[in-house]
Amino acid sequence: MTTTPPAHRSVGTARTRVEGRDKVTGAARYAAEIPFTGLAHGWLVLSTITRGRIREIHTAPVLDMPGVLTVLHHGNAPRLHTDYVGLLGVPPDPAACLFQHDRVPFAGWPVALVVAGTPEQAREAAEALTVTYEEEPHDTALTAGHPDAYVPEGGMPAETSKGDLEAELAASAVVVDEEYTTPEEQHSMMEPHAATARWDDGRLEVVDSNQGAGWVQGELATLFSLDPAAVRVRSEHIGGGFGSKGLRAHQVGAVMAATALDRPVRVVLSRRQLFSLAGYRSPTIQRVRLGAGADGRLRALEHRSLNQTSQVYEFLEPSAGVARVMYDAPAHRTAHRLVRLDVPSPTWVRAPGEASGSFAIEVALDELAERTGTDPIELRLRNEPDTGPVSGLPFSSRNLAACFREGARRFGWQDRDPRPGLRREGRWLLGTGTAAASFGAGAAPSTAQITAEPDGSFTVRIAAADIGTGARTALTLIAADALHTTPEHVRVRIGDSDFGPAMIAGGSMGTRSWAWAITAAAQDLRERLIPGTAVPPDGITVRSDTTAALGALSRKERHSFGAQFAEVAVDTATGEIRVRRMLGIFAAGRIVNPLTARGQLLGGMTWGISMALHEEAVRDHHTGAHYAPDLAGYHVATHADVPHIEADWVDDHDPDDPVGIKGIGEIGIVGAAAALTNAVWHATGIRHRDLPLRPDRILTAAPGTKGEPTKRA
Repeated sequence: MTTTPPAHRSVGTARTRVEGRDKVTGAARYAAEIPFTGLAHGWLVLSTITRGRIREIHTAPVLDMPGVLTVLHHGNAPRLHTDYVGLLGVPPDPAACLFQHDRVPFAGWPVALVVAGTPEQAREAAEALTVTYEEEPHDTALTAGHPDAYVPEGGMPAETSKGDLEAELAASAVVVDEEYTTPEEQHSMMEPHAATARWDDGRLEVVDSNQGAGWVQGELATLFSLDPAAVRVRSEHIGGGFGSKGLRAHQVGAVMAATALDRPVRVVLSRRQLFSLAGYRSPTIQRVRLGAGADGRLRALEHRSLNQTSQVYEFLEPSAGVARVMYDAPAHRTAHRLVRLDVPSPTWVRAPGEASGSFAIEVALDELAERTGTDPIELRLRNEPDTGPVSGLPFSSRNLAACFREGARRFGWQDRDPRPGLRREGRWLLGTGTAAASFGAGAAPSTAQITAEPDGSFTVRIAAADIGTGARTALTLIAADALHTTPEHVRVRIGDSDFGPAMIAGGSMGTRSWAWAITAAAQDLRERLIPGTAVPPDGITVRSDTTAALGALSRKERHSFGAQFAEVAVDTATGEIRVRRMLGIFAAGRIVNPLTARGQLLGGMTWGISMALHEEAVRDHHTGAHYAPDLAGYHVATHADVPHIEADWVDDHDPDDPVGIKGIGEIGIVGAAAALTNAVWHATGIRHRDLPLRPDRILTAAPGTKGEPTKRA
């Protein structure tokens, strides 16, 4: 057998999803839909207090209810091994390590799992379960001057600094010194979290919806003190994740119940339960200080960010990290602070750090442009760094200027009158704004195996996760080119921990990492195929591991970049904002599938609209719980909010990169909210520094306060 290059390459051509027909016809089964014989159903019971201790769980009445099989809680649940560092270099969130003690650290903490024969029986019994508590005072309010703020340890450096900040600020002709805030934001994916656990011939099998089957497998094996080879996790189709679908309480509860009952058990989180058990983007309070000459060239840059974490788990929303890549100055300082509150643990949410951080720094840059009389695009181009502002490393490629130039041309930026508050159509004030975007382009070690089949086709097996991004299709195209064949001759199998270690779907690193492993395996396989020799009946299989290759990669700043443009209409009498149009131009490496890539970028930009205008999870600080934790109370952008919106890209080649792929799952949201906020200033002449841009904030902004903060709600 031999392989020859096809007449044209598959990568770079628009392809519909290989699993598209299955999804639109219902043949694709998601985690909560797969049938099992003898399946039981669990429903989590969450605390109704915010801080305190469980005094008693009154299980007897519930155990007598129809269909109820058991109630698991801290008094009868198995002990878990929780003292470890997981795949991502952090310990497990105690909220997922169910029923290990009687403490309640936040509202919505899981206190019991009711298991019954049907989901209806389980839910009814769970809602009937009475739990008595010893309640304690709580603190759930993040404030700028919170006395318990501290410098976090571990992960990325909490602080970076160079130069004399105060001296450069004092010597600057223009200074911007403002505070910017973002609220708590939820993932709100279409498919809630669901997992089914069963024991099969001494092996634990979990059918799940997650962002990395190997990740969840390793966590469950460690928690339950099992041999990893005795645990298999499958996750074939996922309806969105955005950072939340790692180890969560429902998987652990399903395993506990399946072990106790010796039958399959499924646990599905309700939409309301997701607000406390699936993580969220922490609210932030950010202070940006910029000092510049009269020409807008930066002399000083300081970006400080404060966010919250839970009392039981430390998670940092690295909002100030974006300044470490985007802009340089002789004096440059970034700093993060955390406050432990009686709230659930935050986690990764699409573009963690960059989404919230870009809002602050890009609005501050717009304010600097206004005060220096410089065009916002020109200001950014004047402050383009030659190397990483903090790392000092060269950029693998940095085509931000090309994004701005192409975007400005297509958006008609040259026709923009920079003076605010002048354009009007009837009751609407019109304005345009822009912002820059960046997101890291990393990769992680992964393995892949490819089998050359006797019929001339190929089967690729890799523990990748397609969380709705089109990864399965992208990997098919990549494999076809690497094997010198066509996509029709390639079958890609994903979402199974038995396929070996692989990067999770996260950090915009999935496709890049998996593509590297698949390409390496394909090259090895091609070398083993002997021209004119038949493939044996069981095929020829090779396996790759990219650990060594990644270790040999030169150290550089590797990022995707982008330029966001927006036009808005604002009615200052009603506070309504309508987005007229948006354009995003990105430099994101080699685009594998233009069809799904554009969808990813548009999806991120749509989330940016949602972030700017709607999203805000509101907590009642008296009770410690959310107001209306559902999609009726937590507003997201709908079709009516999304205008004419376009996404495109410029050439972005790194000659030293053997893969050439950069992630696009997160870059689309970065800068979008800032571009919209800057457009609102251009429309009204009033600067807003707090998200979301609710109608009441538009209405309460005092007339004639150009460049001043809006009143805080």
